[in-house]
Amino acid sequence: MFSDLIGTRRSLRKFSKKSVEKEKISLLVEAALRSPSSRGINPWHFIVVDDKKLLEKLSSAKPHGASFLKDAPLGIVVCGDTSKSDVWVEDTSIASVFIHLAAHDMGLGSCWIQIRKRAHDPDKSAGTYIKELLSIPDDIQVESIIAIGYPDEIKKGHSKDSLQFHKISFNTFGIKH
Repeated sequence: MFSDLIGTRRSLRKFSKKSVEKEKISLLVEAALRSPSSRGINPWHFIVVDDKKLLEKLSSAKPHGASFLKDAPLGIVVCGDTSKSDVWVEDTSIASVFIHLAAHDMGLGSCWIQIRKRAHDPDKSAGTYIKELLSIPDDIQVESIIAIGYPDEIKKGHSKDSLQFHKISFNTFGIKH
């Protein structure tokens, strides 16, 4: 059930050495391609990376928050075509969430690595670094990388008590039921 899926999914940064099977990679790709897109434009592009050397290089795309990618057996680089859609950020974000949910449904762990608007170093953006590394064309921008693998850590889902229900309004901002 969907409620069980979202109730137990957590971002995981520790992965076992076990490779993700090709069948599961195909299902992850299919989930990404089935994600909703504004006006059906589908401006996304996905680069599936399972080469350990490339994953290690991608793990240094930014100074913080990507290093665990070097220990993941799989990464999916989520990109958007800025020449096709003005809402490529939204569309690629939705696709990224579909990848996360599909991964969790298959018993895999995953974690979002934000790339857009992040620096690689003082002179280069994380997106530019990745574009050079993976030969991505100029009109394609990198939104995120999703690290994926079999979990090597266990995290419980967030309890219902921890959810921020105080941020919910009805009909008008600030109106509670």
